[in-house]
Amino acid sequence: MTGTSRTRELPGSEFPKISQAGDFGKVAVLYGGDSAEREISLMTGKAVHAALIERGVDAHLLDAAGDYLPQLTDAGFNRVWIALHGRGGEDGTLQRRLDEMHLPYTGSGPDSAALAMDKLASKQALLDAGLPTAPWQEVRSAEELAAAADTLGLPLIVKPALEGSSIGMSKVNTISDIASAWQNAAAADSPVMAEAWISGGEYTAAILQGEVLPLIRIEVQGGFYDYEAKYFSDETGYHCPAGLSAEAEAQFAALAMQAFMAVGCDGWGRVDFMLNEAGEPLILEVNTVPGMTSHSLVPMAAAQAGIDFGGLVWRILETSFDRLSAEEVAHGT
Repeated sequence: MTGTSRTRELPGSEFPKISQAGDFGKVAVLYGGDSAEREISLMTGKAVHAALIERGVDAHLLDAAGDYLPQLTDAGFNRVWIALHGRGGEDGTLQRRLDEMHLPYTGSGPDSAALAMDKLASKQALLDAGLPTAPWQEVRSAEELAAAADTLGLPLIVKPALEGSSIGMSKVNTISDIASAWQNAAAADSPVMAEAWISGGEYTAAILQGEVLPLIRIEVQGGFYDYEAKYFSDETGYHCPAGLSAEAEAQFAALAMQAFMAVGCDGWGRVDFMLNEAGEPLILEVNTVPGMTSHSLVPMAAAQAGIDFGGLVWRILETSFDRLSAEEVAHGT
């Protein structure tokens, strides 16, 4: 079975189920790269590669640093498992180049990847779709950040709009925190946004091939889910099942899927949200290439759904194929 760039947004369609490792052909696991999230990408790529090898897939690690794209064609790769986080790999740039090369890849296409990566643009897309998200403002200086604090109130979160993994993110509790928070975010060479602090529970919804996996409730020591808490702390608590009623779980899962679709995402990803003081969900962001490390959330949700890590990696690789038409689905082809 072969594939080129996927046909997206086909009602009633689904990805084919691949039973033989050889049907994937030669697979490049792109990892590392030059972004600020290189460290996490290296961890994700190594874990994904090991799982594919264990399942018999002809998979090869390729560090996406420098001028690496010619190696994809020179080495005869048939498809790409994108394990890159951050700019250059998760922002649509790579996806657009792979489309031009007619080389299939996992996950969302270039436009939706770019939109999801841009927190300012994706927040607007969520609002345009009528979906709830926390109030925010773009800020261009420490002075504008101080003004935003008056409008949004304290505490608030300050973050680069084009970074993930909480890189450059700070919590502003008092006016005295503004200067350092601005410098931390502005150092990322990205537009900067200030977002109202949400004090309720934090949740995440992993999405795999059109289905929302069991939700995870995140419990952070100190109340701030920063880079250390996400990837390295053993004190961060993850609860899956999330302890929600069946009705609330279904409601939040449906909202997460709506957010995923509003940004135009496909294949797999993750939607993060928090509850306000009234218990109402507010969407934080959509991730098109979530981490796959020992502390990552998608593998935890998959395990609760009965999908082991190897099976999860395999199913994500299936998203590199063209979707089957509704007629093919109906006939089991």
